[in-house]
Amino acid sequence: MTGFTPPFSFSSTAAEVAAGVDLTGRRALVTGASSGLGAETARVLAGCGAEVTLAVRDPDAGERTAKEITGASGGTAVRVAQLDLTDPASATALAARWRGPLHILVNNAGVMATPERYTPQGWELQFATNHLGHFALATALHGALATAGGARIVVVSSTGHQRSPVIFDDLHFAFRDYDPWAAYAQSKTANVLFAVEADRRWAADGVRANALMPGAVRTRLQRHLGGSSGRVAPDDLKSVAQGAATSVLLAASPLVEGVGGRYFENCREAEVVDHRTGTLHGVARYAVDGANARRLWEVSEELLSAGAGTPSGPGRGAR
Repeated sequence: MTGFTPPFSFSSTAAEVAAGVDLTGRRALVTGASSGLGAETARVLAGCGAEVTLAVRDPDAGERTAKEITGASGGTAVRVAQLDLTDPASATALAARWRGPLHILVNNAGVMATPERYTPQGWELQFATNHLGHFALATALHGALATAGGARIVVVSSTGHQRSPVIFDDLHFAFRDYDPWAAYAQSKTANVLFAVEADRRWAADGVRANALMPGAVRTRLQRHLGGSSGRVAPDDLKSVAQGAATSVLLAASPLVEGVGGRYFENCREAEVVDHRTGTLHGVARYAVDGANARRLWEVSEELLSAGAGTPSGPGRGAR
């Protein structure tokens, strides 16, 4: 821990964090931005003057959100791009269409506790969506990020990562019985490790990356839980505006200029822990371990390379 403590807290909203921030001339891409935390993050960034692209699976839903944001932000340019994170080709196609610099990339989209499903490549769905799709997108956009002259990558993870490290010997549940929460946890650990390694590799290019826990927020993320927020106490629940605050801090605030490779919660750097806390706080030591981060990066590159030419690659696939 470094004792890095911006002057914000659990109850801070994204708009409060962004107060006075001017993003005129900067370009942002937010995944999963048609609703929930992604939409709120995009709305606040646009309100600060950024040109924002909503990278969404459903372009129609994205267009509706874009119109709402444009109306609220006074005409700031808001665009929509189609992105299916379960398909790496969709991520690379979006990157190929991108022109010019990219100052802010917010890897916000995700799925949680889904029934057992696999992609055509045989990848477990949550790992493919939450990690591999974003990995493919970020690496394909590296050039645009590097030319921005001080870009930021913001990766939305979860305290749920404390339920499991990345199981390198069985990423896709070929031997383990599938458990939706274990799969989710592994993917959220992968999110943190990606931020750690992206920062290590790309800081020299002026690209800094951080991960975060947004807090317990009721959004469409819980659709596989029947709308439940689990055992979260009412006092621990956040509004969408509060949940997007840490994302906006890491994406836009001058207070975190030059900061990278860290994990934040409640707008502050989280404590590194060596056991599951049973709370919404703390980042597991294995999730910020440099060796794990480097290994995941290499494995991810191998999976994407193999998956591009192998319709039924690693994992069990449909059964």
